[in-house]
Amino acid sequence: MIVVGGATLATLNFLRLGRGQWRDAYHPYRQDLGRAILLGLEFLVAGDIIRTVAVEPTLEKVFVLGIVVTIRTFLSTALELELNRKWPWKMAKD
Repeated sequence: MIVVGGATLATLNFLRLGRGQWRDAYHPYRQDLGRAILLGLEFLVAGDIIRTVAVEPTLEKVFVLGIVVTIRTFLSTALELELNRKWPWKMAKD
C-alpha cells in the first residue's frame, strides 16, 4: 500500500509539474518514486522482524529473516545509490 500510494502521489505530482515540461519533471518523479519504494522496503523489513519475534522465533525463522533483511538492505542501498549517486553514509558529509 505504501509503494502504491507513493507511486500514485508521485505520478500526480509528475502530471501536475510536467505540463509542457516533461524533461524537467522526470527527475523529481524518479526521486519521488524511488523514495516510495525505499519506504515500502523499510516497512517490509520492520514487518518481517516483528513477525519473526512475535510468532515462535525458531532458529530457522531467524536465519531466513537474516537472509531476507540482507537482500532488502542490499536493494535499499543500491536504490539509494541510484537515486542520489552517493553512498548513503556519505550523504551527511557533503
